[in-house]
Amino acid sequence: MGIKIKELKIGDLTARLPIIQGGMGVGISLAGLASAVANQGAIGVISASGIGLFEPDGATNYLEANIRALRKEIRKARELTKGILGLNILVASSNFDDMARTAVEEGIDIIFSGAGLPLNLPQFLTQGKKTKLVPIVSSARAARIIIKKWKEKYDYIPDALVVEGPMAGGHLGFKLEQINAPEYSLENLVAEVIKEVRIFEEKYKKPIPVIAAGGIYTGADMYKFLQMGAAGVQMATRFVTTFECDASPDFKQTYIDAGKDDIVIIKSPVGMPGRAIRNKFIDDVNKGERKPFKCPYHCIITCDYKNSPYCIALALMSAQKGNLKNGFAFAGENASRAEKIISVKELMKSLMEEYEEAVNKDKGNSRRKEKANY
Repeated sequence: MGIKIKELKIGDLTARLPIIQGGMGVGISLAGLASAVANQGAIGVISASGIGLFEPDGATNYLEANIRALRKEIRKARELTKGILGLNILVASSNFDDMARTAVEEGIDIIFSGAGLPLNLPQFLTQGKKTKLVPIVSSARAARIIIKKWKEKYDYIPDALVVEGPMAGGHLGFKLEQINAPEYSLENLVAEVIKEVRIFEEKYKKPIPVIAAGGIYTGADMYKFLQMGAAGVQMATRFVTTFECDASPDFKQTYIDAGKDDIVIIKSPVGMPGRAIRNKFIDDVNKGERKPFKCPYHCIITCDYKNSPYCIALALMSAQKGNLKNGFAFAGENASRAEKIISVKELMKSLMEEYEEAVNKDKGNSRRKEKANY
């Protein structure tokens, strides 16, 4: 590639490419995908969500199984890469504290945390541990609350912030009516968070890189947000259709088979809207054909498990294994653009080519404008 792209620096960590692979649960981004991304010079991310469900005692001993599985997965990823590894933990997880503590003990490079405000995250950072802490927010207000609270209580400033817009896959931090409202577009949110963060960067003399996420799919998207002042981008959906993604081939095929109209917003048992690929399971839920079940483990604090017609964790685990009759695939707004399964290396090459094309197109437009003004 002829055009150099700016590295992403988070504290003393430097990723050659300003790309973070978003954490996808249940079991979609584990050691396989995260290490492959890290090996390409970007930041690979394991998802902690429901990680223990794949253990033999996942249903009967959920909390312990999660910790065990998390340690295993981080160590496995470490054996496969010397690159930068992150872990995504949902604040709404009923075992958030244990997962954060375990991740720091295992020396994970970065903890990304959203689905709620991770107000207590710095308390798990023990002496001598260098894990970076990166909240995921959906507004400038959330960014402000976290920065102030962390500084006041822990004398700690976030190492970066991920701003996730409403075009993301999975659970969304937005109300239904906000999802398509122009004022909540990722462009607006990123601009607002960058403006907010500048105040704190000047005040505390520490850089807080802002990373754009949610619906970013191409190198051209990446170029647009870097031009806006974002330090990097987080992408998830596009990594699903790679050989190294930890989901089953049938799960990946749902992305390839999906049309634009198949990407729908669902009401999740956890009380948030979610973006998924419509299938018979989702249709059955909407028709009221599924009956409430007994919750084997209360994994998400906000889950209305007593009245829910299905278990979100079991549905996502079934889908990950390719059993789409008993589950569904979460996916970003652009999932229907997937055409084939490729390697992570090929994907990175495509992204860089798309980025270079966008740079050249922009330069061409600028030259034309200069000529016209001359």
